[in-house]
Amino acid sequence: MLSIATSGAARGGFCDRLPRRDVLRAGTLLGLGGACGDVSLPRLLAAEAAAGGGRAKSVIMIYLVGGPPHQDMFDLKPHAPREVAGPWKPIRTNVPGIEICEAFPRLAALADRYTILRAIVGNQADHDAAQVFHGRDPRRPKPAGGWPQFGSVVSSLQGPASTAAPPFVSLCYQCTHGPYNEPGPGFAGAAHAPFRAIGTGRDGLELRGVSLDRLHDRRRLLSGVDRLRREIDAGSSMRGMDAFTDRAVGLLTSPLVADALDLSKEDPRVVERYGTGDPTVFIDENGAPRVPQSMLVARRLIEAGVRVVTLNYSKWDWHGGPGNSIFAREAEDFPIFDRALSALVEDLHQRGLDRDCAVVVWGEFGRTPKISDIVGRDHWPQVNQAFLAGGGWRHGQVIGATDRLGAEAAARPVTFGDVYATLFRHLGIDPASTTLTDNQGRPQYLAEDGGTPIAELL
Repeated sequence: MLSIATSGAARGGFCDRLPRRDVLRAGTLLGLGGACGDVSLPRLLAAEAAAGGGRAKSVIMIYLVGGPPHQDMFDLKPHAPREVAGPWKPIRTNVPGIEICEAFPRLAALADRYTILRAIVGNQADHDAAQVFHGRDPRRPKPAGGWPQFGSVVSSLQGPASTAAPPFVSLCYQCTHGPYNEPGPGFAGAAHAPFRAIGTGRDGLELRGVSLDRLHDRRRLLSGVDRLRREIDAGSSMRGMDAFTDRAVGLLTSPLVADALDLSKEDPRVVERYGTGDPTVFIDENGAPRVPQSMLVARRLIEAGVRVVTLNYSKWDWHGGPGNSIFAREAEDFPIFDRALSALVEDLHQRGLDRDCAVVVWGEFGRTPKISDIVGRDHWPQVNQAFLAGGGWRHGQVIGATDRLGAEAAARPVTFGDVYATLFRHLGIDPASTTLTDNQGRPQYLAEDGGTPIAELL
C-alpha cells in the first residue's frame, strides 16, 4: 500500500515538498524501478492491455466461514439416532428424490437449478480458508512464493475481460481470526491480488490496497518522481507511464465498477429480495458479517465484466456452549441464507447469466455427526459439502453420498482439486495442460492431485 508522510516540510523534498525518501518509495511502488516495480498499478494495467471484450465466463465463490454443518443443511439423516439427526426435518424439493433442510423452502423450490456435492474428501481439520480459495491442502509443502488463490490464477492467465473492470474482485471482510481470511496471490504476484471493495460506490474502492484518493496522489506524484528519476538516471524514460496511470485512475473511477457497488442504483424490490445485513457486525466477533447483499453486489460485479468475485458470509463454527446452541444459531442464520442464495440463483436465470456465471458455496470442512453435550458440532474433515449453481452445468442432481450417520463418503467422493478443475474448465482453461510458473521457475498445475472436471455436471 502506498504510504507517504505528508506532514511538514522536509529538507531535499520533491513533488509538493514531499520528502525525497518518500518520493523514492512512491517511485518503486509506481513501478519506476526497484524490487517492487513488477507490482505497480500502471504495470498491472499494461499487462492487461491486450485483453479482449465481450461477456466473460465468470465465477462467484462464497465462503461460509468456519465450516457449515452438512448434516443440518443438504445431507440430513432423519433415520439416524437423535444425537446425530438433530431436530431439523428434510423437505422435498422440486426435483423428485432430492431433500434438503426444512429451513430452506426457497432453495427447495429451485433444486432443478443447482447441484449438491455431498462427499468432498481430503479436507484439512483446522480453520484455514486457504483450501477453499485455492483448493490446496495447507498441510502440504508449498511452492516458492506460496499457492495463489483462484482469482489470482485467473487474473494471471486471462487478465481482465473489460478495460473498465478488474479481473478479480474480493468482497471478503477482514476477520480478526487470521485463518478465516483468504490467502494472497502467492507466486502469481501482487499484480494479481484482488481489487478490494471495502464499501459502496467510488469512496470504497481499492486496487491491491490502493484507494482512489491514494491513486490520485500517485498521479500527482508522477511528475515529481519523473524529475527525481531524471536526476538519478538522465537516460530513463517515462513514456507510456502516464497512459497506464490514466487507466488506473479510470479503473477506480469506472462507472461500471462504482455503480455495481452502489446498491442505490438497484431496483429496491431486488435488494429487498436478497435481504440486507449490517457489515459492521462481525458474528462471534471474529467471523465475517452476515451480509446477504454481498451476493447481490457479486452479481452486479459479474455483469460489469469481472471474471471472479469472492465473498465471505457469516460464521458457521458452531461448537455450542452457553447461549450458543448450534440449533439456535441455525434457526437464526438459515432463513437469511435461504433467502439470499435463492435470490442469487433466480437472479442469474432471470438475467440470462446462468450459463456464463458459475457459483460455488462451501466451507473448509463438515461437522461431527454426533451432537456434543454442549449442543454443538465440532470439526469433521472426513467429509464436506458444496452447493453449485449456474455454469451452464447439468443441475437438479446430488453428486456423492455419505453413510447413514453422515460420517464418511459412501459413494462418488470428489476432491477440492476436482471442483477447481471444473471451475477452470468453465472459464475455458484446460486444467490438465495449463501451468503457472512459481518463483523458482517450476511449472505448477492448477488443480491438486490431478483433479479432473466433475463429469456429471458437464
